[in-house]
Formats: sequence, structure tokens, C-alpha cells
Amino acid sequence: MLTEERHEYILTQLKKYGLVKSQELMQHLDCSESTIRRDLALLEDAGELSRIHGGAKKVYQLDKELSISEKSSINVQEKKEIAKLASLFIEENDTIYLDAGTTTLYLIPYLKNKHVQVVTNGIQHAVLLADQQTKTILLGGNIKSKTKAIIGTTTISQLENYRFNKCFLGINGIDNEFGYTTPDIEEAAVKKQAHLHSSKTFILADKTKFNKVSFVKVCELEDAIIVTQGLDSTAYKSYFSKTTIKEAAK
Repeated sequence: MLTEERHEYILTQLKKYGLVKSQELMQHLDCSESTIRRDLALLEDAGELSRIHGGAKKVYQLDKELSISEKSSINVQEKKEIAKLASLFIEENDTIYLDAGTTTLYLIPYLKNKHVQVVTNGIQHAVLLADQQTKTILLGGNIKSKTKAIIGTTTISQLENYRFNKCFLGINGIDNEFGYTTPDIEEAAVKKQAHLHSSKTFILADKTKFNKVSFVKVCELEDAIIVTQGLDSTAYKSYFSKTTIKEAAK
């Protein structure tokens, strides 16, 4: 087998499982221990992995957080399809939590003329919901200028008193090992509190959020239903084995 083919296999396994063992690579690739050591060393030098005793683990790079205006221009059609699918899980008389974020923003038009109550920490979300006369509670607290989200101890305190049929969260990273993560400690705390007080949690995420890890963990992979669109078959199988995935038609 060519070096490039071995490297491709190793990286595919890392992407899928987060960890590879040298002995298993030797058996599958039918090569010597010295060959695997050399392959792992080359891939480590290229920044693709980190060697550990008996194998290697995936390298996680923490992405910087984008502003809401920067996010709003990325994968717009995909986010709209995800929001449309997510709306199908909302029933009459539901009380839902709607997280600040660009994908959850596209969910709002589907709530028009529905008998639902919405609690949100998104300033833009609250304005749009009020404009279409959807019954809405905007949480109090500190305004995070970059994402226009309400965060902080006041927000958490309010959420402690509420219970939801469903909550719909945006997220920055989805990973098989680390679950759902986001860059900001305070935003993560709000998302986690909403999740804990909901009968069901839906994560609205486009394909760019998969196999990524941000700074703060919100919850485990199996704790929420993923609503997405456009996953490749390998990613789908990898995550489907651990949680429920609802995928919009491509």
C-alpha cells in the first residue's frame, strides 16, 4: 500500500474515532511497526495528529468565535433547510426555548400563527417574534455585543424557574468524544441550563460544525437530537451510532 493511502486511512480513522492504535493499524494495513511509527511521525510533523503511547490521537483546534453578522452570511440556504425541518418538531401549545444564533433565527417565521410560547436570550430573535405577535419572553442579563445574546447570572437565575417542552440550541462544535461545545463560558452556561430544563433538546447545526471542538462543553452527544443537512455518509454513520440525527433533504 502506498504511503499516501496509509495516511488517508489513518486520518479517516482519527476523524471517525478520535484515536488510533498502532497494533490495529499494523494489522489492517499489513505493515510493520516501524512503518506505522514513521507514518505517525510524518503526520504529527504535518500537524494532523498527536502521537501517544501505542498510537495517536486527533489534534483539536479551537476556532475563534465569529460575530453574528459574520455568521449570518455562511451556509444561509443550509441553515434555512435545517430550521424548516426543526419547525416540524414544534407542536401547538408548546413552550420552547430558542437560543440566540443565526440558524435558530431562521426558525422564527415557522412559528407565526402557531399557539406557542417562546423564551429566548436572543435580542434579534425577540424583536422578530414580537413583530409577528408570537408570545415571547426575553431573558434579562448582560448583552454580549458580538452575538447579541443575553448571558450572565441573571439569565441563569431566570431559567431556573422555567420548564420547556423543547429547546433549540445553536452550537459551535460537535464531536464524538467531547460532545457539544461553544467558545464562551457564559453562553455555554445558558445553553446548558436551557437543556437541563427541557424535555427534549434539539441542536441545529450545519455540516461545518461537525468534528470540531470549542472551549466549553454544553452537554454529551447523546443528550440531544441533531438537526442538520448535507452530512457525508461517513460522518452520518459515525454520529448516528451515538445519537439521533434528523437530516433535511439535500
